[in-house]
Amino acid sequence: MKAMVLAAGIGKRLLPFTKDMPKPLIEVGTETLLDRNINKILGTGITEIVINVSYLGDMIEKHLAENYADLDITVIKEQCILGTGGGILNALEHLGDEPFLLINADTYHEIPIDKLPTKTASAYLVGVPNPDHNKLGDFSIKNNKVTISESHNELTFAGISIINPIIFKTNQFPKAPFDIWNYVLKDLINQNKISGHKASELWIDVGSPERLSLAISAHKEEN
Repeated sequence: MKAMVLAAGIGKRLLPFTKDMPKPLIEVGTETLLDRNINKILGTGITEIVINVSYLGDMIEKHLAENYADLDITVIKEQCILGTGGGILNALEHLGDEPFLLINADTYHEIPIDKLPTKTASAYLVGVPNPDHNKLGDFSIKNNKVTISESHNELTFAGISIINPIIFKTNQFPKAPFDIWNYVLKDLINQNKISGHKASELWIDVGSPERLSLAISAHKEEN
C-alpha cells in the first residue's frame, strides 16, 4: 500500500503563521505537522509516499530532501492549487491501482492508522466527534456505512481515509480545483458505497491559530 499526504493548501485561516511558512511545516513541539504525519505513515509499514505541494512548495520540497533523502517520497508540484480532489486526480499515475492511505498534512492526531483496512471497493473514512468549529458534522455511520443527513451528523471527517483509485478513474470531474468531499465522496455516500468508523482518539484540525494553540497544549500534555 502507498500513502498520499495532501500538503498543497495555503492555510489562509492560519495567518500570520502561514505568511512565510507553508502550513505543513508549522511546528508542534519538536516536529512539524508534516513530519508527524510522515512518521505516523511509516509506523504502518508503508514506505512509498506521494506528497502534493503548491503554496511555498519549494520549502516543503527542501525539507523533505534534507530530512527524508533515503525514503521513497514522490513530490508532485502543482503550479496552481488543484484542491483535494484535483490534487489526487493529478497524482494518480504515482499512486498505482491499489487502495492507498490518504491523510491531510495539517492534522494532529493519535488515530491508529495502522488498524485501518487495506482494501476497499471505493473508500473508507475515519470520522471523529464533532469539534466546536463543525458542530453540525459531516456524516454519520450506520451499520458501518457512511450516511449524510441534511440537518445534523454525528461525525466530522478526520481527513484520514483509504481510497480506491478506481473512484477517480470511472467518474468525470469538473476542471480543477475541486475538492474530494463534494465532488467525489458525497455521491458515493448517497449510493451507500462508502464505509468507515468513529475514532475516539485525539484529533485536531490545525486550521486556525486557536487550534494550533490547542495542538501545542495537547503535545505538552503528551510529553
